Amino acid sequence: MIRLSGWDASMLYSETPTVHMHTIKVAVLDLATDEEHYGIEQFRQVIARRLYKLDPFRFELIDIPFKFHHPMWRENVEIDLDYHVRAVQVASPGGRRQVDEVVGEIASTPLDRSRPLWELYLLEGLADNRVAVVGKIHHALADGVAAANLLAKGMDPGLALDDERDGYPTEPVPSRTALVVSALGDHLRQVGRLPSAVRYTADGLRRVRASKRRLSPELAWPFTPPPSFINHKLDATRRFATAALPLRDVKETASQLGVTINDLVLAISAGGLRALRQRYDGDADEPLLASVPVSFDVSPDRLFGNRFSGMLVPLASDVDDPIKRVYAARAAASTAKENHRLLGPELVCRWSEYLPPAPAAALFRYLARRSSRNKIFTLPISNVMGPRERGQLNNRIVSEIYSVGPLTVGSGLNITVWSYVDQLSISVLADGLTPGDPHELTEAMVDDFVTIRCAAGLSSTLSAIPGVMAP
Repeated sequence: MIRLSGWDASMLYSETPTVHMHTIKVAVLDLATDEEHYGIEQFRQVIARRLYKLDPFRFELIDIPFKFHHPMWRENVEIDLDYHVRAVQVASPGGRRQVDEVVGEIASTPLDRSRPLWELYLLEGLADNRVAVVGKIHHALADGVAAANLLAKGMDPGLALDDERDGYPTEPVPSRTALVVSALGDHLRQVGRLPSAVRYTADGLRRVRASKRRLSPELAWPFTPPPSFINHKLDATRRFATAALPLRDVKETASQLGVTINDLVLAISAGGLRALRQRYDGDADEPLLASVPVSFDVSPDRLFGNRFSGMLVPLASDVDDPIKRVYAARAAASTAKENHRLLGPELVCRWSEYLPPAPAAALFRYLARRSSRNKIFTLPISNVMGPRERGQLNNRIVSEIYSVGPLTVGSGLNITVWSYVDQLSISVLADGLTPGDPHELTEAMVDDFVTIRCAAGLSSTLSAIPGVMAP
């Protein structure tokens, strides 16, 4: 048994009927020949043989009686692969739009907490003899880094058939008494760690007071991002959109301008959102505010848990000039990182250990029911380094990977960018009440990237990415 951290558990408490806290991963596989068929039974067999290496897929959530403490993971449970691994037919002609539509439907329903918190879908009927694997994983189980490691391990081409096995020993269900006794012991240990949390907080406040830096107006309390088409009470519907940029062109552009890839991601996000704000809000005169996750444990061996915190970064969607917008993104990210470092990256995670389960869940349900926008930030934007080597699943090459995080209370968009081998994969998730089509945002981000390249004196013609789905 493993106790969920307070930060892991908060991903459960914040889930409501309209705020689903699962993440989505999409891997596109190229089949070997035009005649080859790769069906659901073959896929289930592959997963069955690899389950012993994918530890979090064998975790089951166990609630503590009376909500006395954060839940626990029961390890090594039996998995019903007929339930967890399913087949879905993509509509003709099986291109990017049709795949994205199915992924949106998959994302629109919450995971069943009475079962291990993941599902896999084999999408059949893709063009050019491909299939796609969609992973739906609860955020309580893994953050972006852990999910990337889990995905890389599942696609490891070095995992030979003779290394795979069909079974593993399962663990019994703990008694109610054992759960309460364990919770009492963990509470006592938490009390013992309280002075350390207080010292960590005090040290952060001292560093902030001693620093010459001051929070920018966009980051001062209370946070006041402007109203936008993005922010409203959510519904349960999810719509999904993807696009791919050649990573070599992204690196070339970042190098030409003397910025990081993360700066460029923030800049094209701001540019894309500027275009949509002008379309749906009528103006884009104020900067938006992004919540950007920052991991403080990037170990390649970590397969589960949440080890990140968020920093608030102003998005220069009010800046018309593309190059000025890039440098504004760099400056904003630099200031946000410094403020984040001064306060301490683990501050929120440490204090989340003391969240009371029942009141925390009730608070999030109340917030989700309110007809108001998110007044702390506009939307989450993530940039995750995915697998650097091309993965394989049962000797089938994984040609593309996309990932997106969940929507948050009062914010109807999420932008998640993953790098994978030779591509920068852009994913956008929207609810059903956000105006327009999420593909409008992915297209606007690609267009903004081309605009930045032209303004930087680079070619407007992007390099080809072999094997990716056509726009």
